[in-house]
Order: sequence, then structure tokens, then C-alpha cells
Amino acid sequence: MSQATASTVSPVTQEAADRARTATLRGHLAMILFTALVSGSYSFGGLAAPHIAPGAVNAMRFAVGIGFMAAAVTLLYRGRIPAPSASWRYLLLGGLMAVFFITMFMALGLTDPVSTGAVFTLMPLMSAVFGYFFLRQIPRPVVVVSLIVAALGSIWVIFGGDLDAIRKFDIGRGELIFLVGVVCHALYSPLVKKLNDGREPLAVFTLYTMIGTGLCVTLYGAREIIETDWASLPPVVWLAIAYLAIFTSAGTTYLVQYGAMRLPAAKVMAYTYLSPCFIIVYEGLLGHGWPSLAVLAGVVVIVLGLLVMALSKDR
Repeated sequence: MSQATASTVSPVTQEAADRARTATLRGHLAMILFTALVSGSYSFGGLAAPHIAPGAVNAMRFAVGIGFMAAAVTLLYRGRIPAPSASWRYLLLGGLMAVFFITMFMALGLTDPVSTGAVFTLMPLMSAVFGYFFLRQIPRPVVVVSLIVAALGSIWVIFGGDLDAIRKFDIGRGELIFLVGVVCHALYSPLVKKLNDGREPLAVFTLYTMIGTGLCVTLYGAREIIETDWASLPPVVWLAIAYLAIFTSAGTTYLVQYGAMRLPAAKVMAYTYLSPCFIIVYEGLLGHGWPSLAVLAGVVVIVLGLLVMALSKDR
């Protein structure tokens, strides 16, 4: 009797376990792609920052990104966009992301990308804390240790393997402004899972979240938008806007929500530690040189830390 029961239940259980593993793997791959796309935004954002104000560039990127995402949703749902429900969710999530994007550009105008990247490494650990408070997710000790190891490797890479540069790191106004944005982004990940209750498909949820972000950014940057001489902007600004709109607005908003529905909050944001690694590859391929062996050692530490985290089981 027990053998018969086992033979009928086991395949179903195994199938469910396989589906769960596949979903988890897709979540990890989505966050790796997310980090690769976001890493490119630092280079493009740095090129555009001297020519356009933070509110104006973010408002334009989301206007283009919303149009792109709306077209995609329209194609997916046969010429119609499903109506939203509980719209306050999109304003809350959109507001958090608006603060992050605006403070990032503000920080880039006040400090260097190295210092900005150092502050950014705090995000995964913050996400783990918020994941506990909002979702009661308690990371295993091995996950916490791997996050700390990856963070140390990331800081080592960001500062070029220079201990003197790390010791001289000074917390200034730009770093403090960006810290507010990092807190908001860390809070965003667990809230996506908490607020996405399945009433809308993920693509629709992504579109309305982007609309919420776009509204908040536009309200903040209304004066900058009016004062910007759009006709005289150099081509590099429009290239940056196109990249930011399609890849790091529509693309990454969808990817982080996809990952957040399949991974614990601590693991979702952990892949941001790969950002300096991707930047190294981009800079090398662009002919700007490759880093020293000391810096590459930090890359290895990051990858090993994230590999341990990815392979660890969730509670």
C-alpha cells in the first residue's frame, strides 16, 4: 500500500520540485542580465550628466521607456492594455525608484563613480533586512556570509585594489544623497513581492510601475524639463536616453520584478555586486584598458561569493 502511494505521489512531487528549481534558475539569470544592463547605465549616465539636469533626463527616459513598454503590452494582449487596480501600489513603487534614479544622477554630479559604486554595495544587505521585516525572510548564515564576502570583493574592485584609496574614502554630500536612493531601491525589491498579488500579469504590473515612476520623476523635474533646450542637446545625450529608456527602464524594471517573484529579497539584489565586474569587461572591450591582477582577484572573490549564495538553499 505504501509502495503504491509512493509511486503515485513521487512523480508529482518531483515535477513540482523541478518546476521550482527551473523558476529559481530563471530568477538568477534574470538578475544577472539586470546587473549587466544596469552597469552600462553608469557609463551612459556619466556621459550625459554634464549636458542635462537629473530630472529632465529621467523624465525623458521614462517617457520613452513607458511608450516602449506600452507597445509591448499592447502586442501581448491583442491591442489592449488591461486596466490597473489598487493604483496606490504603482505610485509607491514608482516613487521609490524615482528617488533612486534622481539621487544617482545628483550624486554623479557631486562625486565620482567610484564613491557612488561603493555606496551602492550596501544595497543587498539592506534588501536582506527589509526582506525580513516585510516578508519574514530570514537568510541562512551562509547567504549572509557570502553577501559580506561579495561586498568586500566589490569594494576592492571599485577602488582598484588600492588600500590607500579605501582608507581615504570620505563620506560627502554626494554619497549621503545617493545613500537615500540606495535605501529606496533596497526597499523596492521585497515590496514588489508583497504588493504583486497576481491581479495583473507581470508585464502589466511592470508598465504601471514605470508609469508611477515617470509621474514622480516628472513632478520633481518639471522646472528642469521646461528649462532644458532639447533641440541643442548633443547626440550622446539622446543615445544615453535611448539606452536608459529601453534597457534600464523597461528592461530592468521587468527583470527585477521577475527575479523578486522567484528569489528571496537578499538574493535578488546580491547580483548588483557583479556591476563593477561588468563595467571592467565593458571598459576593456571599448579599448580603455584592463585592470591589474590585484583587481581581478577581487572579481574572483565576488564571483565565488555569489556562487555560494546562488547554490545555497532558501528557507
